[in-house]
Amino acid sequence: MGLYIVIGLIILLVTYIIITYNKLIETNNVVKEAFSTMDVYLKKRWDLVPNLIEVVKGYAKHEKEVFNQVTTLRTNIYQNMSINKKITVNEQLTQELSKIIAVSENYPELKSNQNFLELSRELTKVEDEIANSRKYYNGSVRIFNTKIQVFPNNILAGLFRFKEANMFEANMEEKNNVKVDL
Repeated sequence: MGLYIVIGLIILLVTYIIITYNKLIETNNVVKEAFSTMDVYLKKRWDLVPNLIEVVKGYAKHEKEVFNQVTTLRTNIYQNMSINKKITVNEQLTQELSKIIAVSENYPELKSNQNFLELSRELTKVEDEIANSRKYYNGSVRIFNTKIQVFPNNILAGLFRFKEANMFEANMEEKNNVKVDL
């Protein structure tokens, strides 16, 4: 009788480990899929930036520092970056893009340029897509991180070397109020 209880407990433990491991894998894959979705839009923005810079450069020749900072950020090869590096570089790129838009405010003829207007519309659309996919990614990360932090999952997550995923957070500049000047 005692042997059956031990065998039953072992079966329950092995079943629990298998189910928990599979749930952790499933949730981790959702995080990867969420980042891949967001990554498409980040890459789209990454590729859009040089076109925007070229249009603005034509009007703002003395604003070289802003353009140099963006160019320096883009010297990294996007496909070769890790997820964390992509998040960091895109947070920096967001800051630099806001500077480019600020520069454009000083040039009324630039603001009426058809290429600039089209690129601005495209950038706005991409930024909206990034914001939506960022919500999905962060929700997936929250669920995954919670699963690997709660007891007893945290023991199995440690044994199987699951690591917390990083959130894609707004930087300080994005948290500030937007000034609308009409």
